[in-house]
Amino acid sequence: MLSTGSYPMQSRLPPERELASQLGLSRSALREGLELLEAEGRIWRHVGKGTFVGERPLHGSVDLNLLSEVTNPEEVIEVRLLFEPLIAGLAALRATPAEIAHLEHLLEKSEAARDAVAWERWDTALHRAVAQAARNKLLLAIFDAFNGMRRQAAWGKLRGETLTLDRLSLYRAHHREYVAAIADRDGPRAEQAMRRHLQTVRDNLLNASAVRPAPVEPAGAPIAQPRHAAIEKRMGGNG
Repeated sequence: MLSTGSYPMQSRLPPERELASQLGLSRSALREGLELLEAEGRIWRHVGKGTFVGERPLHGSVDLNLLSEVTNPEEVIEVRLLFEPLIAGLAALRATPAEIAHLEHLLEKSEAARDAVAWERWDTALHRAVAQAARNKLLLAIFDAFNGMRRQAAWGKLRGETLTLDRLSLYRAHHREYVAAIADRDGPRAEQAMRRHLQTVRDNLLNASAVRPAPVEPAGAPIAQPRHAAIEKRMGGNG
């Protein structure tokens, strides 16, 4: 339906009940499909307004291509370190039970990722869901600006070069830590867990030029299997 062009970019899709009938799907199956499309950036949803075609528009007139020319990954990660721990702390105080359940659902999706593309999709969706749960429109706009830059080609290449099995396992553990802190309404612990996660990501990205570990394939190939049984068991236990 989206690929036919029947619904132009930023147009609103029919309500879920009508859409489920048109596509011959149950409401639960439709919601699962919409969730995946949203994580892929093909649709976006606004509570109370509906579901729209395309990527979520940024607040204001931010030119990501221009920003990419005047900044670099180190500066972007510095901004993330300034804002995302604060966002996680606010989310712990303000998230609704439904939002916490959604965070836990996205955590399960990221844990189940078996290739780098899937991991990137659910990782991005999880971080943005935390930003939404903070319930601060200005912080969400700032988040969307630097999060949009992560989709630039240079970022994709850099992430692909630094994502290894060991790091993936560590990132999953970090995700569990800050989601658990948010669910426990523990703002300081959520801030600390998010800061530790981003510091680790920063160190891995910025050290990429000095040490080039064997990467996870970035183009949808399955994540390489662990070399020995202990790691294989651990990966299985982590989703």
